[in-house]
Formats: sequence, structure tokens, C-alpha cells
Amino acid sequence: MAPTNASLNADAENALLGRPTLADLQGDNHYAHTARKTWLDKKKSPKVQQKIVKEELWDHLEQDGFAFGQLLLLEQLQVLEGYLWPGFSEDSSNYHILLIILILNVKRRENLPSWGSYPVESQVNEQANTVADLLVNKSAEFSTLFRRILSMTVDTSLSLLVRTQLITFMIGAFQSLDNGIVRKECAPLVSIAIWHNLHSDASRERRLDQNPTLKKAWRAAAKRYDAADEPTKSKLRFERTWLFTLMLDFIDKISDDKQVASQDNLHYCERLLEFLTDLQSQLPTRRHVNSLIQNLNLLIIIKLSPLCEKEGSGLFRDLATLLQHYTYFPIDDQSGQQFSTVEYHQKHDAKLSNLQRIIIKGYQSKLKVLALSNLGSVNNNEETRAEFESLSDDDLRQLCSQFGLRITYPSSSLIQDRELILNILLASLERHHTFQESIGGMPILPTDSILYEASLMRNAEYNGSRPLAVPKLNLQYLSMGDFLWRSFILHRSESFYEIRNHIEDTVKRMQPRLVGTSTRFEGFSRLALPIAKPAILDVAPPKVGESKPAIVRSEVILDVQRLNSGVRREWETLRPDDVVFLVGVHAQDDSLANGNGYTYGDASRKHGIKYIRCAEVLQVQDEKGRPLREQQTRPEDGYERRVRQRRIILKVDTVAYSADIKGAASAATEVYESINLIVRRRARENNFKSVLESIRRLTLSDIPVPSWLQEVFLGYGDPASATYQRLSNRLKSIDFRDTFLDWAHLIESFPGRTIEPSEEAQSSFGPPYILETMTEEGHEEAPRPSKKRRRDQEDVPTSARTKKVLVSTYKPPNTGPYPTDAPRLNSVRFTPAQIEAISSGTQPGLSIIVGPPGTGKTDVATQIINNIYHNFPSQRTLLIAHSNQALNNLFRKIVALDIDERHLLRLGHGEEELETEASYSKHGRVESFLENGARYLGEVDRLAKSIGAPGAHGNSCETADYFNLVYIKPRWKQYWDVVATGTQDAQDIITAFPFHDYFSNLPSPLFSENASRREVVDIISGCYRHIEKIFSELEDIRPFEILRNSRDKANYLLVKEARIIAMTSTHAAMRRQEIANLGFHYDNVIMEEAAQITEIENFIPLALQNPQELKNEHSGKDMPLQRVVLIGDHFQNSPIIQNQAFSQYANLEQSLFLRFVRLGVPTIMLDAQGRARPSLAELYKWRYPALQNLPNVLTDPEFQTANAGFRYDYQFVDVPDYKGKGESTPSPHFVQNLGEAEYAVALFMYMRLLGYPASRISILATYAGQRALIRDVLAHRCRDNRLFGMPRTVSTVDRYQGEQNDYIILSLTRTTRPGYLRSLRRLTVALSRARLGLYILGRRAVFEVVPELHAAFELLFQRPDTLRLVTGELQPTARVLNDDVGEGVEMTGVEHLGQYVFEMTQAKVEAIKKGEGLLPPEEKVVVGDDDEDDGAGVIDEELEEDLDDPVQVE
Repeated sequence: MAPTNASLNADAENALLGRPTLADLQGDNHYAHTARKTWLDKKKSPKVQQKIVKEELWDHLEQDGFAFGQLLLLEQLQVLEGYLWPGFSEDSSNYHILLIILILNVKRRENLPSWGSYPVESQVNEQANTVADLLVNKSAEFSTLFRRILSMTVDTSLSLLVRTQLITFMIGAFQSLDNGIVRKECAPLVSIAIWHNLHSDASRERRLDQNPTLKKAWRAAAKRYDAADEPTKSKLRFERTWLFTLMLDFIDKISDDKQVASQDNLHYCERLLEFLTDLQSQLPTRRHVNSLIQNLNLLIIIKLSPLCEKEGSGLFRDLATLLQHYTYFPIDDQSGQQFSTVEYHQKHDAKLSNLQRIIIKGYQSKLKVLALSNLGSVNNNEETRAEFESLSDDDLRQLCSQFGLRITYPSSSLIQDRELILNILLASLERHHTFQESIGGMPILPTDSILYEASLMRNAEYNGSRPLAVPKLNLQYLSMGDFLWRSFILHRSESFYEIRNHIEDTVKRMQPRLVGTSTRFEGFSRLALPIAKPAILDVAPPKVGESKPAIVRSEVILDVQRLNSGVRREWETLRPDDVVFLVGVHAQDDSLANGNGYTYGDASRKHGIKYIRCAEVLQVQDEKGRPLREQQTRPEDGYERRVRQRRIILKVDTVAYSADIKGAASAATEVYESINLIVRRRARENNFKSVLESIRRLTLSDIPVPSWLQEVFLGYGDPASATYQRLSNRLKSIDFRDTFLDWAHLIESFPGRTIEPSEEAQSSFGPPYILETMTEEGHEEAPRPSKKRRRDQEDVPTSARTKKVLVSTYKPPNTGPYPTDAPRLNSVRFTPAQIEAISSGTQPGLSIIVGPPGTGKTDVATQIINNIYHNFPSQRTLLIAHSNQALNNLFRKIVALDIDERHLLRLGHGEEELETEASYSKHGRVESFLENGARYLGEVDRLAKSIGAPGAHGNSCETADYFNLVYIKPRWKQYWDVVATGTQDAQDIITAFPFHDYFSNLPSPLFSENASRREVVDIISGCYRHIEKIFSELEDIRPFEILRNSRDKANYLLVKEARIIAMTSTHAAMRRQEIANLGFHYDNVIMEEAAQITEIENFIPLALQNPQELKNEHSGKDMPLQRVVLIGDHFQNSPIIQNQAFSQYANLEQSLFLRFVRLGVPTIMLDAQGRARPSLAELYKWRYPALQNLPNVLTDPEFQTANAGFRYDYQFVDVPDYKGKGESTPSPHFVQNLGEAEYAVALFMYMRLLGYPASRISILATYAGQRALIRDVLAHRCRDNRLFGMPRTVSTVDRYQGEQNDYIILSLTRTTRPGYLRSLRRLTVALSRARLGLYILGRRAVFEVVPELHAAFELLFQRPDTLRLVTGELQPTARVLNDDVGEGVEMTGVEHLGQYVFEMTQAKVEAIKKGEGLLPPEEKVVVGDDDEDDGAGVIDEELEEDLDDPVQVE
């Protein structure tokens, strides 16, 4: 039944990466014909016919070598959902099962939902034909399927090609343990019962004696087996021997010389190594598997195997190294406790001591030297081997047996001789490095040899057909150190991938040409300059204990005379510590430059790259060697003198330099004499060094997460254990201050609960409210016991356990008589879900808030910050966001609330984009403090004058403090003593008030004529607080008078003064060590856009401070964090990773937010949107079934008014080929579509002619190539025309996440296949950016056949797919959205719309000439934050010619 051909044929290899097009899906090929005939468009699921399964599907796939393109075609034809799975039963044939496996593997490889990635995945699509729903509804059938697959994995009669697919399925299953159905089937395969396969009872007993829990589990497994009937016993025996059988077969495969020659055998063994590594990298699967792997001595057998030694097995060897890393990872397999380096080596020393005791008892005469050696010298080395050579075969076997080693195997291929036994014994003595020791020596500045090493090149060429030797980010981690190690390895590889691509692209743009024996650059790149060889200025001797030089200084002279001023300034403004790349390029003949494969020489030679060295900028100098000022002033005459040279002083990578000089005698000279190009990267891309250093320092340190969060972070225990309901320090009551607008708002915020006023109040009352949640019986809610529960067990909702809310109030203090003293209050009427999120965020613990588009995530975050700020004056809060845009949006709302601006601080370079009057950067805050100090000192002088106090009291903060102590406080004390007697009436209190003159400048009288005594005292209390605030502010400002150094002032502000500190996740990663070293501490972390941030960038903000000593009965250190609030939306885009290998295979795009959701951590879903028209929100409501609309979008006029000139508020426009062409790809992944670009620009011009402001229009594309093309078309037709101008933004969908605009024009670009839009996350982002109008340009036939997109496009396709316009309207229109205006004027294509706009433009121009119209006002718009990225300006040459055609008016 299985394919007998061991290797793929040439046609299959060519089809491997081929992706089905629309023509394939709708064509007459065999698979499309079979699909239409058998299962497509059938009302009922057809009965599976074995003839079709075998002859029409399996045989054809087998004939094609199971080419990936053919499998992907079948997957898109819905063979699994429409035919294979509905027709599966226990009687299904093996061919049927294997086809299911093949398609499931394709789905995983394409990152498509298979059996549901996380608990809420089944809510994504309500259609009954999704695989996730089918698994839920047919769990028994899935169990049958899984058992059949297990049997087939150990069936040696199947071909290795088929068994490789089966192992790939098992890998996917064990990576999806968050799914209860899958977990139920996988768990028995790695249970303690597999210890039946250990080689001896003594070996097993030694392991059981290490932990009482193990003995208990072993006895329970034995009882379960003894009590079972015979069929169940057979099943249990199979489960406990399955993995052991698989590994024994693997040993045969790698040891058999005949099988080693097979490529299919190599691929199978690689996948099995990946599977074993996955088992070892998660604690629940590792607990018992690790003992079995070590007992089998699998690693040494792999190392000695013919397959490992075979040429071309580099990936196999790398995978074995990764398996070895996890096998010897320093952790207790049962408790999960990570060992320190000292503890780990002590455990190994104890093992060696045991061996010495055995030797002394029975082999002292033969192994006397080994018995008396110090433990540090006993290792897997030649000396130790020579000692053991003196033993006879019997003695050697007996020693191994006494030492607890397995030396016999039921294998037919493994050569079980003395050499194997000796190697097993020596391997058991080997001292392995810990991950900290190995990571400490890994360079973070790349060289050419690192960038082009075989493993990194394999990662760059990844297509999913084979595994990779890189760690994966899983649901669970072995320890914090394991998580950090994986993150470092992956981010280092991703950074090096980006650097290599950047250097190669830059060198290509420079166009190196061979002229004689030298290289000349004929091209240009603003990021590179040709240079002469760098001059080595200084080589400092190594520091104590190091072998590399302390520093190597070099000078590079830049010829900048031909650069324009903008490019030259970019080079001049290089900052200290910026990394640049010194490249030696040697151009070669084209005939010699076509390398193929993964070898370093071929890959680098193809681009002419000979050497790459890194250096850090120390200083930029002018041609005379003088340091350049950061801001050079322009000459008074306005003429800028021509600059010829600039000098850059560099700090060369000392590790690479040391290696160069230790090589051949002329190596170092050759390297640096060959350097002829300096390459830089843009600042926002060039932070890799500081980020990697931060991750490495964290890996080498002992930085924990807070103890209350650690288990949840690692993925173990109860997922709800870190929520406030389970924590002992949760708040009994919360002052919600201005969160609720009135009593009615309070009532509607707690549906299903009883709101009871406090005993002092008999009826309803206004805010502020203090809420205390009580249980139904009236007692305070007790924390649930920390009892281990199953992950799939439903947690009881808080609302079901807590029925009563006690409400009390208080009178807010009078803050002062001036209008500026009045507190700024919240005006948002929060929904019940938002109130739940605010309440959870205010409480200590972990809060996960899921915010669909437009549901007020930023408002919720702002109110949480406001509540924490006022309820906990001594606590400090760290705000993190992925982008400067999101952080600035958050800051704009924070400054509008009642938060003292002196406590706000914004770190990073995005602060200049913040549109506020005050500056919130460190230096801006310092200046603000000093400015406020001058203002407050002026108030002190006025106060002194008002009471007749002689002297210069407002000279400084110090004199003001003295004035307060001597004059003001005594007066207040004397006055309050009089008031406290209670004998004076209101008029007497007013008369005795000592500060009448000071408050005489109020806009209205301080006291009203008929004020009561209580009112008067309240007013005076406000006056007291106003004056007290002056001196408290000056007290805070005083350190800035004393500190002279601006850096000291800024650091004091960060460490002591600021209470709300905001930065991007990238800034936190770059500056982690610097910030922690200052002694910075904080109590709360709130992350916006948490689902867009990589997991390590989620983690670093939790570790920006050093741990503190515990002050309770526990010893050790802990992080003082009290709250972690993650706000995001995992249904939208995940973090963007450039390399597909790290994004898909290693799961580097995983965010901590998504992982917590998958683990089952309780979330709060915001459920009411107030951004978009209800009709537009329906386009993405399929993704959020519970999403409702806020009243404002139902009643506000802007949402009820129609879009002027358009029949519909949203529409999908089917754009046909333009001039016979659809999509084009001028360079890989750079997809363009001129027809859609022209259509988008014509639509924009039409809207501008109707009066739509350009700032309210954004144009989005799904590909960077299309964005570049649209920008060029806009520049060609609109930029210099006052009638049109430029839209607010032209961007890609990915970069526009988190932003919005009133009107969105969206180009889907693809005309042959859906491409990236098959990702539901990206589609969700694309459909949710518009508030009032969304016009989508695309090819209908492409998207209507994709089942994943059906729910989204179903509504779009209910309307006409040709653009419908309404004539005779201008913006704004009085037409209501639902007014009947007929079907409107139909635009039949690009040319039709272009001609229509052309005629409108002519009419508009004529009207302006006659004085009957005005030009629109000029608008300042931002084209996008990524103008220079992704090859903007690279256009297909044929398309560029077409731009000159008059589709629209020029």
C-alpha cells in the first residue's frame, strides 16, 4: 500500500513549493475534477468510497511523490472537511487514515487551524464543517483515529515516507496539549508506565526512591492494570511500549549501513529526533521520557551511528545536539526546580563518587588511579579510556551493571561489542556544560563565518519539508532559564538573518564590478559607502582573566562630497554605540557567482562578500578630527559649505579581532585590508546588540518572575491561580472614584448582582463609590484552595459566586478655590465588561483583557492607571506598548485625567510625536520641573507679600521651605486651633482667615454671603490644600536645584519622582540593564498591544528591576510586582517575524498574551464597540460573536449619515485585469497590481473632489509592493495637485494595526491565490480599520472559494461587486444611510472610473476659473511611518510605463 520509491522524483521536487492558483481550483485537473464530482457543493456529506480514496486520491498522490503542491490543492478543495473526516469510521481503510494525516500536516505547515489552537478557537467560525468543530462533535472517532495512527507509526512495513508523515502528525499532537481531546490521547504515551521498559528493576527502583510521589503513581498504574479486563490490558501494554518500540526502531535505522544510504531514512530519523526533543522540552512529557532516553543511552548511540558520521547529515547532527541539550538540562524532572551551575556539577560529582566507591570495592587493583583521582579529572577523555582498557570484557560488563547502565539491546543492526560498552561507560562520566556556560561564549556581533554557517543558512531556506535544529517556543517551559535560553537563541538567529539579508541587499544595490584585480562600486545605497581600508589606531591589552583585547579602536574616513545633505546628515548623526558593518566585497565574474546549497563559500560568493566585521561607533568627526556637534547650525548666509570628508572612530569587535590575529600570520592583515565598504542600518532596526545583551544577562542571572506568577508563566498548575480571586492579598474594597458617572451607571455595571448602599446611606447617592464585593451569604469571598485541577475543568465565573456589592461613599476633599484646582473627571460611561476589566486591573494579580476593535481598550487601561494612582500613592506603574503610536494614544488620555503631570514620564524617542503642550521625556520633565519651580516661587513671593513677611522667600526651594516652616505653618496652626473650638460662627471664621489678600485674585469672591459654617470650613480647607500643594511641589523640585548634572537630574526623576513611566517594549529590551542598575523599582505593569509583542519582549518589562529580599518567613529574593495587566487581541496580528523558519517552525511569533489564552488563563472580553458603523462592525463580528454596539454608533449623526457620493457604506469591488494584467511580482514576495493601484487612487481622487478631507482617508494594501506602487501612482497623479494632495496614510495592513480612520480604501492585490489574507488574523485587522466607509478592491473569484474566509466575505458579496456611486452629492451630505436612492451609477472598471474622475476634475477646474468654487485647504498629512521600508519605489518596469497612460487627469 505504501510508496516503494524512496526518493521524490524531479517533478515532485519542482511541485513541492508550488501553490495552487485560482485556475488550479477551478480547472480541469484531476483533483479539482474529483472534488467537484465527489464532495464539493453537496448538500449532505457524501459516503466515502474506498475506490475513490485509493485510486483517485492515494494512487495519484503516491505517483507524484506526495508533492506538497498537490496536497495543498486538496486541502483547499476541502477534502478533509467535506469528505475524509465526515466519512471516517472505525472501519476506514489505512489509505483513508493516511490521507487525513497528510491533510492535517499540510494545515499545520500552513499555520491553519487543525483541531483548534486554543479554547476560543471553536468560536471563530460557526460553520459545522471546521475541523475543530468536527473533533469536538466526534471525539470518539478521533480517539479511534489516533489509535490507528499509533499502530501505524510502529508498522515497519510502511514506507519511510509515510512513517515520516505519521511522526509529523504526532509532533503536532504533542504541541497541541492545550486541546483536551488531543491531550487525553497523548498523556498515556508518556506516563510513568513507560518505565516498564527500563533495563532492570533496580534501575527503576532507584528512580522511584527519589520521590514519594513517583512510588504512589507507579502503584496506581499497577492497580489500574491489574483491575482491567484483557482488551484494556492489551491497550495499556501497547501505550507503555509504544515510545520504547519507536526508539528501538530508530536505533536500527541509524545503525543499519544499508538504510543509512537512503534519504528517506535520513528525513525520517530527523523527524523522530525532533519529536524526542519536543518531548524533552516540556516538563509534563519529560518527567518519565528523560529517564527512558538516558537509560537507552540514546545520545551516545546516535553519536557513534553511521548516519551521524555520514556526509550530508549536518541537520541530523545539529538535531542530536539539541536533543542532548534538553536531555542534560539542569532541572529536576519531577519538581521542575532548576539547578544552579554549582548544584548541577555537584550532582554529577556525586555520580562520579558513586563510581569510585564501586571501583574501590571490586576493581581497585585494576583501576587504582581512577579510584583515587580528583573528581574534576574524571571525564570522557583519553586518560579515562586508557584506564578502562585494562578491564576484561566481563569486568567491563559487570562494572556497567553495578553502575546502573544498560549494555544490551534487542536490536539486529546495532553492533553490541566492547567498544559500544566502553563508550556508554565513558559517556556517563562526561561533564556537560550548563546552558548558562554555553550561552556566555556565544558572540552577539556576527562575522561572515557566523552569518553564513550551515545551520543559519538552513533556517533561511526553510520551507517546512524538514525540521530545523532550533528550539521552539511551546506552551510550557522547563524553567525561566530555559525560556530565556530559547529566546536568546531564536532572537539571535532572527537578528543575524535580518543582518545578512540587509548586507546582501545593500551590496547588491552598490553593484560591485571587477575592474582588473580591484572592485569598484557602480551603484548607490544611502546605507553604505565605499571606503579605504580602516586604520587600526589602538589595541588595548586584555583585561585580567580574558584573552581578547580590552578595546580595538579604528578610524574610517568617509567621502561624503557627493552625498546630498539629507543622506550626509544621516551618517553624521550616527550615535555612540550604533553598530556598523565593515564589509570586504570582492566582485567576481557572473559565471562564478552562482553558488547553490548551504555552504558558506557558495552563499557568500554569490554576493561577492568576502569578510564581514562589526564595529561600534565611538565618535563622528569632521575632516580635521574635531567632534561633530549633534545639532550643527546653518550658516547665517543660508549657504551650506560643501563637506568633503567625515571621520568615524570605531570600536571594532574584539572577539573577531582576537580570532583574526590568532589565525594565520597574515589573516588579520588580509581581513582589514580587504574591507572596502561600510554599511549601516536604520536606527529603529539596529537595536539587536543591546536587546541580545539584555536577554543574555537575564539568562545568566537569577531573575525570577513574581512568585505568584511563576507557575502560570511556565505553563504549569492552575491557570487561574494568578488571578486576584485566588490571591491572599486581594483588596477587600476599592475606591472607584470617577469610574462610575452616577447611580444608574453603577446599577447597570453589575447585571445579576444586588447593589446595597452602606448602612449610613438609606438610598441612592452620587459618586465617588467604594465597592466591597460580598458572597451570597454576606461573608467576604474566600480564596479558592490551591488544589490542582484539570486544565479543561471550567472555572466558576466570579459573577456566579459573588451576588452582593456593598456601596459606600465619602465627600471628596476640596482641592482649592481656583478653577485649575478642580479635579479632571472621567466622562466615559463604561460597559459592564469594561467595569469588570477595570476592577480586575485595579486588584493585585494577573489580568488578561481581550479587546476587539473599537471596544475601548485604551479607555480601560487609562482608568485602571487612574484608580491605581489614587488608591496607592506609594506605588509606581510601568506602561508598555508595542508601538509609539499606541503609547502616545494612551498618554493623551492619561494627561486628560486627574493625574499630576509631575508624576508622568515618557521614555524613548516617540515622545516627540506626542501632541501635548508639555514634554514628558526625561529632559522635558526636568525642564518642566524647573519651570514649575519658578512659577511656584513666584507664588511664594506673592504669598509673602500678602501676609507682610519681609525677605526674599522666593529665591529658591530652600528659602521657600524655610518660609513655610516659619510663617505659613504657624499661621495655619493658630487659625485651625481657633476654628476647632467650635464657638465661632461662619462670619467670625471668615474674618479670622489670614490669607484674604493672597486669594483676592480669584475670578469670583472666595466666600458667598449666605455660606454656612460647614461650607466656609470646606472652602478654607481647599485654600489650605492649595497653599500646601505649592510647598509640596517645591519640595519635590528641590533636588533638581541641588543636582547639577543633567543626567543625574534625569535619573533622579526616573528612580524617585515619576509614578507612571511609559516606554515601548523595544526600549525596555534595549535599556533593561541600564534601568535596573539605577535602582529603578515599580509595582505594576500594564501592557497595551500585548498580543503584538514577542514573548521575550512581554517578559523583559517584568524584569526591569532587580529582585528584592523577601521580608516574610520565606527566604530568598522575589520580584515586588503586584499587578500585571495584559491588554490585547489575539484574534488580530501576532508579532511580525521576518524569517518563516522562526515564525512558523519555532513559533517565535507567539506572544505571552496568546500563550496565556491557550493555557486557559481566565480572560475578560470587552464586548461593545463604539468606533465603527454597526454595518461595518458586522464585517468582523463573525470573529467576535458576542460583540455589540454602543449607543453612540446607533444614534450619533456621523454614523447615521450616508457617505456622500457612494450608494453603500462598504463594498467589495471586483477589479478585473488592467491592460490584460493582474498581479505581478518584480521581486520575491513583492507583489503588485497596477489595476487595483489605479483604482484606489482614482477612488481617492473622487472622494477629494466631493470634499472629503484627505486626513480622513487612508489607503491600505496587503503587500509592501502594492503599497509602494500606490505611493508612486499617488505621487504621479496627486501629490503636486492642490485639488487632491495625499491621503493621511498609505500603509500595509500589518503596519496599520492599532490605527483607524474614517474612510479606508483597501487593496487585496492578489488575483491568483488569496496569499497572506488566508490568515484570519490579518483579515480581521484589514476589515476593522474603518469607522464610516470601507471600500475593498480585489478579485472576487479568488476569495469566494476559500472556506476560512467565507464568514467574512459572505456579507460583502451580498452587495453588488461593481462600484455604485450617487451623483449630485458633496461632502457632507444630508442623506441618511438607509435612504432609498436606487442602485446608483455603476462603474464598470478602472477605465470607467478614471474617465469619470477625469471629467469631474475638468468641471471642477472650470468652476474654479469662473470663481464658482474654491481650492480645498492644504492639509498636512503623514504618508506612513515606513516610507523607506520594504523596497518602496521598486516597481515592475512594465507597470512603470503604464503609469504614463492617462487613466486619470494629469
